[in-house]
Amino acid sequence: MTSPVLGTVSTMGDAQLTTTRMLAHAARSFGDQDVVHRTLDGQWHTTNYADTWARVRRLATGFSGLGIGAGTHVGLLMWNDLRHFESYFAVPALAATMVQLNLRLSPTDLSYVIEHSGVSHIIVDESLRSVMEDVQDRVSVTWIIASDDVDDARDGELHYEALLASEDEAERFQLPEVDERTASGACFTTGTTGRPKGVFFSHRSTWLHASAVAMNIGITVQDTIMFLTPMFHVQCWGLPYTAVLVGARSVLPGRFAATEMEMLTSAMMDHGVTVAPAAPAILMPMLQHLEGVAKNGSAPDFSRMRLICGASEPPLSMMRGFYELTGAEVVHAYGATETSPVASTNRLRPGLGLTEDEAWELRRSQGYVVPGVDVKIVDPAGEPLPHDGKSVGEIMLRGPWITAEYYQNPEASEAGFDAEGYWRSGDVGFIDSRGYLKVTDRLKDVIKSGGEWISSIDMENLIVSLPGVAEAAVFGIPHPKWEERPLALVVAQEGDSVSDDDVRGVLRGAFADWQLPDEVLFVDTIARTSVGKLNKKGLREQYRDQYQS
Repeated sequence: MTSPVLGTVSTMGDAQLTTTRMLAHAARSFGDQDVVHRTLDGQWHTTNYADTWARVRRLATGFSGLGIGAGTHVGLLMWNDLRHFESYFAVPALAATMVQLNLRLSPTDLSYVIEHSGVSHIIVDESLRSVMEDVQDRVSVTWIIASDDVDDARDGELHYEALLASEDEAERFQLPEVDERTASGACFTTGTTGRPKGVFFSHRSTWLHASAVAMNIGITVQDTIMFLTPMFHVQCWGLPYTAVLVGARSVLPGRFAATEMEMLTSAMMDHGVTVAPAAPAILMPMLQHLEGVAKNGSAPDFSRMRLICGASEPPLSMMRGFYELTGAEVVHAYGATETSPVASTNRLRPGLGLTEDEAWELRRSQGYVVPGVDVKIVDPAGEPLPHDGKSVGEIMLRGPWITAEYYQNPEASEAGFDAEGYWRSGDVGFIDSRGYLKVTDRLKDVIKSGGEWISSIDMENLIVSLPGVAEAAVFGIPHPKWEERPLALVVAQEGDSVSDDDVRGVLRGAFADWQLPDEVLFVDTIARTSVGKLNKKGLREQYRDQYQS
């Protein structure tokens, strides 16, 4: 990359863009704005930004007494609860870095992340002791137990609440002026293609990303955001920071399962939620629950709701289902751990002249790249391709909230970026003449059959559109004649039945006969990764011999 040219130096001040300033601003300007949170016993409680800021300052004071400060890395192993939210700000306020620990990783990968990131302290929810115990003998850290009862801490452990300094101590303690280039937080990739890789987000990149999310989704002080995406997964897609930045109400649902849709949808109505980020793995059962509610009465009015859908492309049937049933808009956002994660969002521009069906089809795409992010589509030789809606290649990105390397991993960094600093996403897609980005597959998931490519994503979404289908996965497995052939796994909704002919019938309208799966297998469940994506690497291994006989 070439060095930027400096012209006349501006007269602007150089105040640092830090997450600490975000929360201090929220406490000052929106101090009485609600922070609603659910505890492990299922009870809902309400605090506000002013009281949260006071507790964060007390917590930072207590952390400082442990020696936590500039360059210290603190792990967080927690649910989407109030203490996790407080830690988002208390740790970085000391120029320390919070390292999000994915509680769904295997003990081997979790231990690797802890050791590789250099974590010295880990805040762990009392309910996650089993996860802690799986790695306790493999790592050397100080454990801080997070719960309501200080007696939950055992020998050699510290307790979160006991570390809270008094108000007077916090008033006397001077928080450091943190350089905005300091890493405020860190997340690791899920390790589906090798060891997890570390991405360290700066205060500056976090601030800019939060601003971009607010601008491109249209989030303001009038909104209420429920954090459905795990807060350990790319910092809940940046939404906690966006909420604080604009002063929106925050709703922390704590620990919940995909089976608790009655609780979640009721809470959405009770607290007036208007924005919620979630993967299709959560949104699909939510829609199915609401369809059941509608059969016995009427579905809730979610006409102000924007459901930000990421992790994988939302099925068209799901997007239309939410809108037609509740009025909710499903906004497709695209990104990855490496991109903080939002790199593009899908909002329909006026004047496109589309029919209703064409408009819905366009909503499936990843949308337009947000301001500040550079994008290019390249062929296998690395040459840029035209944005004509037809030229398919690897999507590459760079920008102020996109990582330029992996943490202490030169080999992965060498392979993951080009000479211009663009990150290789591993996604295959195109950009059309209107600027809309469309991902057609992952490089590693593209099905190569007889020298031709078959898109697994489009095939999966068509299958899921069938009435009675809960989820589907399509992937390529070895074939003795055609190199690879597609195999489809289908999970039927409880009480419904779907046939092989049904699946092939819905696919024939969009795919040639030679592209259709050789087999359609009906299964009870489909394996997913720790962040809710289809685990195609594991599925390919599990079924690799299916076509060999």
